[in-house]
Amino acid sequence: MAGGGGAARRGQWGRGGGRGRRVYKRRRRRGRTPGPARLDPPPSASMAGLRAIAALLCLLLPPSAAALEEEDGVLVLRAASFEEALAAHRYLLVEFYAPWCGHCKALAPEYAKAAAKLKAEGSEIRLAKVDATEESELAQQFGVRGYPTIKFFRNGDKAAPKEYTAGREADDIVSWLKKRTGPAATTLTDTAAAETLVDSSEVVVIGFFKDLTSEPAKEFLLAAEAVDDIPFGISSSADVFTKYQLSKDGVVLFKKFDEGRNNFEGDLTKDNLLNFIKSNALPLVIEFTEQTAPKIFGGEIKTHILLFLPKSVSDYQEKLDNFKSAAGNFKGKILFIFIDSDHSDNQRILEFFGLKKEECPAVRLITLEEEMTKYKPESDDLTADKIKEFCNKFLEGKIKPHLMSQDLPEDWDKQPVKVLVGKNFEEVAFDENKNVFVEFYAPWCGHCKQLAPIWDKLGETYRDHENIVIAKMDSTANEVEAVKIHSFPTLKFFPAGSGRNVIDYNGERTLEGFKKFLESGGQDGAAADDDLEDLETDEETDLEEGDDEQKIQKDEL
Repeated sequence: MAGGGGAARRGQWGRGGGRGRRVYKRRRRRGRTPGPARLDPPPSASMAGLRAIAALLCLLLPPSAAALEEEDGVLVLRAASFEEALAAHRYLLVEFYAPWCGHCKALAPEYAKAAAKLKAEGSEIRLAKVDATEESELAQQFGVRGYPTIKFFRNGDKAAPKEYTAGREADDIVSWLKKRTGPAATTLTDTAAAETLVDSSEVVVIGFFKDLTSEPAKEFLLAAEAVDDIPFGISSSADVFTKYQLSKDGVVLFKKFDEGRNNFEGDLTKDNLLNFIKSNALPLVIEFTEQTAPKIFGGEIKTHILLFLPKSVSDYQEKLDNFKSAAGNFKGKILFIFIDSDHSDNQRILEFFGLKKEECPAVRLITLEEEMTKYKPESDDLTADKIKEFCNKFLEGKIKPHLMSQDLPEDWDKQPVKVLVGKNFEEVAFDENKNVFVEFYAPWCGHCKQLAPIWDKLGETYRDHENIVIAKMDSTANEVEAVKIHSFPTLKFFPAGSGRNVIDYNGERTLEGFKKFLESGGQDGAAADDDLEDLETDEETDLEEGDDEQKIQKDEL
């Protein structure tokens, strides 16, 4: 997100402070599934021996004795039973999870619901799960780097299982699997089949074509193949046309919210259909939850306006209705999201936007581009008219980014390491007479804590130097327009002069390494331009390591 989004990078508004930034930032980073988490160490040799014995017993026992274990309709797989499951089931979706992973816990009921739905339909698709912290060899074999990781196996092929990429609600899972195992669109021969499909999911798309071999019908099928998480149907039945009030060929998106249905208008091409679906498949206002997060971040709309609204307030519905009333004017341009500011899971998002619970209800806007940029309305008035005015001004480029800053401590310059906040950053860092070396840190970051005593010694070393200043800034609470922080700790050097130059440090994080860098005028240890991306990537990986306080972050989306 461009502009003043501070310490986040490429795509996710956060769940608060610096830690929360990763919740939002990871979702789009290089198109990966977010939330990589370190796997537990490989089991001990004795444990591996026990597993080998268990596998041998499975081979020796009759099939009935070695039956696959189930839990809530989901197969529970281990190293000893994995091959058997692949052989027994033509289509197998496997979740690799960790027992402590919050997102795995949130997924569990939806995953079981999907399994039950497929079983009720008599489907040959089965769902399974593997505790990757126990079955580390399986996890390693299939490249599991985060939790949950979900892979689809077809015909027992282990060479290249398909990564699951859709949403985390039961309907999303079922729709994705049906797309992978059947036609892109179900042929609807009568009204009963059409009604069943429309009732099956929150969102359904049906193509009505009197000639199923026509060019528009072919374009419709191409669009159906491109959408993973929405079921499609196609029909040439006159009864189905009549049932849904169509007199000519067309496409209708049915949904269990807002208007209930949207009729496609315009030139029927794959791209136009995809744009139509993207614009109408989400509610005008969507609540942020574990389940809706993939839809929010996986969509094409990269400008989000968030209403932080406690569900406990007496005028909750009135404020939500105002927000929804404004949303209709910006369909396809701005995604309207509301967040229950009372919910404990959302507190870090509030922190990320510099909000406190007592300041809610409140509205903030954020863009999800290369850098995150946050915007704050000039007024606290949450009427529909004021929200529309704010959005229009943003689209017209008339709103400046909102940058967080702590208050300037009275003793900010009394210690060897000077304390910077948003309010004094420009004045200190770009002082034309000073060479300023700044650590951008997060209070929770384990690597920052390790660096702290070395940075303090560096400050002592140059405490009385005439033109070298050692400083630090908490980038979870302060943002500046001139510098974008992608990881912690980030070290940047601001040499004296009028050029407003910034040099990234990429040398050893030792006292001697820092001294060489400063004595060389920012040359010895400076990052080359082509090193910067790797540096950021490595540092982000580092964010996943650390103390127990950070373990809770390992499973973030």
